[in-house]
Amino acid sequence: MSQLVILNLGKGNLHSGFPFVTVQLFYENSLDEHLQEENNSQWRQFQGNLPASPILLDLYCRWQLLYELIYESRYINVGLRQSQPSNEDIKIDDADVTHFSDIDFYKVCHELQKQIDIWLDAEEFRHIDRQLRMQLSSDDEIRFIIQSEDILLRKLPWHLWRFFSDYPKAEVGLSSIEFETKTQVKNYTRQVKILAVLGDSKGIDIDTDRKILESLPSAKTVFIVEPKHSELDTLLWDNQGWNILYFAGHSYSSKENNTGYIHINKNEYLNINHLTNALKKALKNGLQIAIFNSCDGLGLAQKLDDLHIPQIIVMRERVPDKVAQEFLKHFLINFAEGQSFYLSVRQAREKLQGLESEFPAASWLPVICQNPAEISPLWENLKGKNQELKKYILPKPHKIKINYKIISIVSFLVTSLIAISRYFGILQSWELKAFDHLMQMRSPESEDSRLLIVGADEKDIRTYGYPLPDAVITRLLNKLQQYQPAAIGLNIVRDSPVPINDITSHQALINHFQKNHNLMAVCALNDSPEQSIAPLSQSPENQVGFVDLYDDLQQTNNQDQTVRRYLLSRSENPISEASSCTAKYSFGWQLAYQYLNTKKIPVATFKDDWKFGAFVIKRLEKSSGGYQNLDAQGNQLLINYRHTLDPIHIAQQVTLRDILNADRDRFNPAWVRNRVVLIGVVAPSVKDPHQTPYGEMRSLYIHAHVVSQLLSTVEDHRPLLWWLPKWSETLWIFCWSLTGSIVVWRVKISLHRGLALGICSAILYGICWSIFSLGGWIPVIPGIIALVAPWGVIWLGNAVYNKQQT
Repeated sequence: MSQLVILNLGKGNLHSGFPFVTVQLFYENSLDEHLQEENNSQWRQFQGNLPASPILLDLYCRWQLLYELIYESRYINVGLRQSQPSNEDIKIDDADVTHFSDIDFYKVCHELQKQIDIWLDAEEFRHIDRQLRMQLSSDDEIRFIIQSEDILLRKLPWHLWRFFSDYPKAEVGLSSIEFETKTQVKNYTRQVKILAVLGDSKGIDIDTDRKILESLPSAKTVFIVEPKHSELDTLLWDNQGWNILYFAGHSYSSKENNTGYIHINKNEYLNINHLTNALKKALKNGLQIAIFNSCDGLGLAQKLDDLHIPQIIVMRERVPDKVAQEFLKHFLINFAEGQSFYLSVRQAREKLQGLESEFPAASWLPVICQNPAEISPLWENLKGKNQELKKYILPKPHKIKINYKIISIVSFLVTSLIAISRYFGILQSWELKAFDHLMQMRSPESEDSRLLIVGADEKDIRTYGYPLPDAVITRLLNKLQQYQPAAIGLNIVRDSPVPINDITSHQALINHFQKNHNLMAVCALNDSPEQSIAPLSQSPENQVGFVDLYDDLQQTNNQDQTVRRYLLSRSENPISEASSCTAKYSFGWQLAYQYLNTKKIPVATFKDDWKFGAFVIKRLEKSSGGYQNLDAQGNQLLINYRHTLDPIHIAQQVTLRDILNADRDRFNPAWVRNRVVLIGVVAPSVKDPHQTPYGEMRSLYIHAHVVSQLLSTVEDHRPLLWWLPKWSETLWIFCWSLTGSIVVWRVKISLHRGLALGICSAILYGICWSIFSLGGWIPVIPGIIALVAPWGVIWLGNAVYNKQQT
């Protein structure tokens, strides 16, 4: 990731300190990403201060004096690119030159580096340093720009700060406090356009510079050698524009007015003021980089800064010819090969360390001066590839200052919006799907040993016919009754004889039901009285249960047919038309009641709910869990399906022929004794599909799940499904909304914020899953929305606020 750090030192100096220090951290995307998005950035800002450090100023002055003396003594041999000393106050006596050694110089270098670390490790600055290190990664490419108007402060070798050794892809740049962006003309070319000004070359070798520039790939370099002022001015005004302005020759900076001068030929020297209009034109025509590979260039950079040149490279002190050439070579090779501008400078500067036995402090000399409002280009971008370089909009975008009041308001707003959405059923489908998911994620359970399912499969149908004849059913019931079941439920509609003319067998079946009170027949209410189906004729009322199942199609706008609830009992509507099915209790209720009755366990009503033994079966209400505006007529139960390895295999299952043929290998009479036996058709050719949280399932198995649920609650204390009251659910949602708001407030980096919200979401899910394993249906979808929504709300609020401010 590419980062921009701007350290604004304000108006202070090393004598009086820096009372107002501000650091802005800008998360940059690549240039290509910037070309796709208008506002693709994030800002962080921290404040602190720095104490005065007169000792640092004294050390720098001593270092500069020794540096001048070293190179003055070597002037003839090293070929300095300077026509006169930059510090007119330094008087060098030939006798004094012998009064110091290189060791003395290196000691001062070491002491200066040590003092810079001590100063920037001050308690007052530690908060900024700590925040930077928390937000930045050692793998990041970092443009570290230092803003100050103090001349001496700009001369300090900032790259010696320990921070830059800890971040190997960071490089320092200097900037004025005031800056602005300039509109540039788009010039699309296939080559990088370089104007190379080769000035006065007395005592130096600038032919090597020329060879380096000529070897660049995809570059068109125009050389102008020892030009007159008018010739240079004309070229800078050229409408074709230049991407890079390069100067090699002699230069120096005046201490009196901090103005830089370049010797363009043996007789003329200019300062930047002489080229102001021409440079403004060159900047408008696309000038991006100015390189002054000459001595003592900070005075030049100061004036170029005033013109808002995007990127400038100068040498901070007197520079030997060899050092200037090696830096140019390494920088241009790295840059032309696709390295970023800042990383190219750092690597080229670091390679100069190999020359320091011959040229002390060579790696201290190159320095970048940067307009913070400009993106540092790549080599390819200089050719106009993609589009005109975009500018940063500084200072940072206006943002709402987040505090406890803001996060409380955001949390309340998010909670209110979610509560309203739930009230109108907007989230109901999602919540029901989440219910199904939680149901599937529970731990496996064993089959219910209190149940036996007798299913007529395809072979039974081929053997006995379909519908199953009354005689076959009667024979089956007689067999089962011999083994003393607690209850038998016949989940087969039998409102007329089968076959239609076999009245004798039909009557025998009726007689069997009338003599055996543990038998349960079925009827069906269906959608209207006209479509209702009657039970077996003359069946006692307390031996009939309705078998209707209710899906959530109506609740979900015809999108979901899953059966999640079960009608245990119903209240008759006195004004409704007479129905053929008059049963008040469901098939599952009747079987559970009959089983518990044999165990002397009472079943009664408790207020509006059923009470099985000591357990109250809480009925579904209009708003229960994820259900909103539910048709809660009658006494409905939320089905707690038994999570066996295969939900169809909820209990031991046999076929009709296993029992009728008394196949001892496939049927054990002990499986019937004191059990609830459910009889039905399971042949795939007889369609009876119903969607459940576990997939498609026949009605026979759904009734078995309900019976198992009721019996397991009473005898095994297996939890029923329950839900929180509305006020508790709202409080739950508010807590997660508050958590999300706090994360957005306290975690500044988007990636870290996303990870934090992801971890919180996982915790939320884990809590919901754990509670669901105990029977509790907690709003997982509203909780997750409440957790992440504050990020969007605050982002939207910042966008609106920023638009109003601008």
